[in-house]
Amino acid sequence: MRFLLVEDEAKMVLLLRKGLGEEGHTLEVCSRGSEALALGSPEDYDVIVLDWSLPDTDGMTLLKCWREAGVRTPVLMLTARGTTADKVKGLRSGADDYLVKPFDFEELLARLEVLGRRSEAKDGVVRLGELVLEPGRRILRIGSREESLTAREFALFSALARHPGEPQVRARLMEQTWGPDFDGSANVLDVYVGYLRTKLERLGAAHVTIRSVRGVGYKLVVALPGERPA
Repeated sequence: MRFLLVEDEAKMVLLLRKGLGEEGHTLEVCSRGSEALALGSPEDYDVIVLDWSLPDTDGMTLLKCWREAGVRTPVLMLTARGTTADKVKGLRSGADDYLVKPFDFEELLARLEVLGRRSEAKDGVVRLGELVLEPGRRILRIGSREESLTAREFALFSALARHPGEPQVRARLMEQTWGPDFDGSANVLDVYVGYLRTKLERLGAAHVTIRSVRGVGYKLVVALPGERPA
């Protein structure tokens, strides 16, 4: 998943960058509230991790600005302020979860993964590293770059994205994309895979690729941060 950390404590940033990176997640950091507000779209992230105390503002103000602007991305408050009153204020201001420093990294990781799954289930969005599939708009997106998908392209990519890294049988992909009664040429699958590969290339999605699996069909390969698909 892709996380945004709004935190000015250098040691904390290093700890989370290392820990989340080892789990295959991507972490981007803002050390000031003004940097976070200037981001193009906070909804590009699966979860935002937000400190209460920042050099130029406080986390509560930042959180309220996001919620008033309609940002729905889950927010986990990660702060040293641990009284019951603080927790209640944070949650009532729009935070989805609240964790007090010092904390156990495994607990933080579990909470982030739960929030990420909850967000994905709510809006149907599929995130593959930086690449986002938006069912509502039927697009593939990386940041502000978008590629529209036809109904068939969307159905095919969705079928592959449901099982990343796992070979998908041609007949099953055909059924999920064109329906069980399709009697056209089986080569149409290869044509549409070509269309998707072209759109991934135009987006610059170097970490995501559709691989042929000899004698089986195709699989969607998603590389970890810093790697390229094998």
